[in-house]
Amino acid sequence: MDMTATREAPRGDEQHDHVRVVIADDSVLLREGIARLLETAGFDVVGQAGDGEDLLRKVGAHKPDVAVVDVRMPPGHDDDGLRAALELRRRRPETGVLVLSQYYEEEYALDLIGDSAEGVGYLLKERVGDVEAFTDAVARVAAGGSALDPEVVGRMLGRRRPEGTLDRLSARDREVLAYLAEGKSNRGIAEALVISNAAVEKRITSIFTALGLEPEPTAHRRVLAALTYINDSRR
Repeated sequence: MDMTATREAPRGDEQHDHVRVVIADDSVLLREGIARLLETAGFDVVGQAGDGEDLLRKVGAHKPDVAVVDVRMPPGHDDDGLRAALELRRRRPETGVLVLSQYYEEEYALDLIGDSAEGVGYLLKERVGDVEAFTDAVARVAAGGSALDPEVVGRMLGRRRPEGTLDRLSARDREVLAYLAEGKSNRGIAEALVISNAAVEKRITSIFTALGLEPEPTAHRRVLAALTYINDSRR
């Protein structure tokens, strides 16, 4: 499974050591199964929750590195888990959030990513069966990277393929876009390239223009630019 990766994320089993995880899912069977899978891989599962409010309590009490959250949970069994994940992002931006969904929901993915994919993951539940890829995704999100489901990437680009190609970008713009695709914030990109925040903002604006990504109320330019880069890198 090919998902967005962070350059700084360590590789191998050592990346899982001491990574603290809270799991939120109303299905006790699935919750316990994910917990056992992660513990076997070396993660420290410090809490489990069955609804959104319990998730926020457990995260507040245990301060994990990452929360693995089901989109649909009580009491509404609609998007309660997602709303709890968004609130968690607001309260504790230092905690990574990996959302699991039974079905692909583009709006959910965009809401979760917001202005930055840093420390965010969105996967279909079926991906949990690919143990190595799933555990790598959890570790990556915990380390501040991002993990987007391949189907999410494909459908977003299929519905909203921006005009233009990466060939229109300068070498420096490509470098900035590569970091953006890894989920880095403008500040993170500036620190990685040792340039000013203003320079990064100017580069990103240039990238949007080159890719034909004009401001639209229903499109997230930052996400679409990152997905364009990811898609191009697979060729």
